[in-house]
Amino acid sequence: MIPFRFAKSWNNTSHILKNHQKYRKITTKMSENPKHLAKRLDTLTPQSVWTEFTPLAVKHGAVNLGQGFPDFPADSFILEANKKAVEGNLNQYARSMGHLRLTNALSEFYSPKLNRKIDPMKEILVTMGATEALYVSITALINPGDEVLLIEPFYDTYPINTVLAGGVPRFVPLRFQSNGKDSAGSYHLDLKELESLINEKTKVLIINTPQNIPGKVYTKQELESIAELAKKHNLYVISDEVYEPMVYDDSVHLSIASLPGMADRTITIGSAGKSFSVTGWKTGWVIASPTLTEALWMVHQNVAFSGNTPAQEAIAVGFEKINSGEQKDYFKNMAEEFKGRRDLLCQLLKDAGLRPIVPEGSYFVLADYSSVDKSLYFKEDDSKSQDYQFARWLLTDIGVAAIPPSVFYSKEHSHLVENLTRFCFCKKEETIREAGKRLLKLNELRENKPK
Repeated sequence: MIPFRFAKSWNNTSHILKNHQKYRKITTKMSENPKHLAKRLDTLTPQSVWTEFTPLAVKHGAVNLGQGFPDFPADSFILEANKKAVEGNLNQYARSMGHLRLTNALSEFYSPKLNRKIDPMKEILVTMGATEALYVSITALINPGDEVLLIEPFYDTYPINTVLAGGVPRFVPLRFQSNGKDSAGSYHLDLKELESLINEKTKVLIINTPQNIPGKVYTKQELESIAELAKKHNLYVISDEVYEPMVYDDSVHLSIASLPGMADRTITIGSAGKSFSVTGWKTGWVIASPTLTEALWMVHQNVAFSGNTPAQEAIAVGFEKINSGEQKDYFKNMAEEFKGRRDLLCQLLKDAGLRPIVPEGSYFVLADYSSVDKSLYFKEDDSKSQDYQFARWLLTDIGVAAIPPSVFYSKEHSHLVENLTRFCFCKKEETIREAGKRLLKLNELRENKPK
């Protein structure tokens, strides 16, 4: 057992989070009253890549390979279970920590993976998506001044939630070492670089495996090294594992919480949105020790109180069918289907003269666009980064929406992805093929380039 160090703000509900000037300020015009809004909002901006690119994609009729949501329906058995839950009048508040049928099913599914019996009453918390799971985890652990280690590229709410809690994010990037292979496995975490950031203020390390981008699946050896570092420096680990079902080829997903000495210091996060292709149901979960789970629940019950009841019932049915063997190949088949979409997209990117970095997991592909004439998209007087300008041009002029990966990096390390863009392949085959057809225009632009 480790000595638990929760956020002191629980002992003072009037606590005000400190402002961090190094983050962008809200740019919209507000009342001149100096007391108009909380200063913690200075860490945010009303304009983001999502609020800009999604309307742009609609306006220009672009094929949207930017945002990671499926454009195909979920499996019929999970949809039918939700329908039955609604019609069966499961429409009132669920148990705050999670609908019991779901926590029991999650316990049965995850206990073998984590090498211990998970208590469905005390060690599982169901949240409003994995995003809320991240929020309650960081809020429960971080005091003003505490430092959080983030591995780049990160999910964009990691640093925001850290700063909102008064914490300080510290960044260490994955380093690409090709060795002749354009694979996510060529990205490596420098443990010496990571450890060099640790000091007496460091409290939490967040890992993401499979990692959103570049689609890296951490090996057992890598996770064991990270675990030893966490134990050595008495760190909590928040392990974001929402893409667990999407692992390809010879890669194998392993939860760091399953390693010796990690159960009491690890918060494992999962997502029904990813597992069952129902992102709009906003249902996620946390698995942790009883002490940690109770701490997170104390935040959750005062933020959301409980999650979507019919969605939890349906997801419980889904896991029960998987656990019983009725749908024993569900995740295997899902991985195979996504692998097919991955391979299709990667080939189409190659056909268009781009260089994909093949992911080992998740449903995103990074692609190098260095072969595209920079004069087509880059303007020196534009304040946006090179990859941002490329993605915007790709959307407006080529008709395919992608996401600039620099939004998942600190300013210090954003140059590492200045020649890359991110595509998602959680789409229908015809959607991916239409995007590939449009991307062929890049070849025409190369051929017509003045010599």
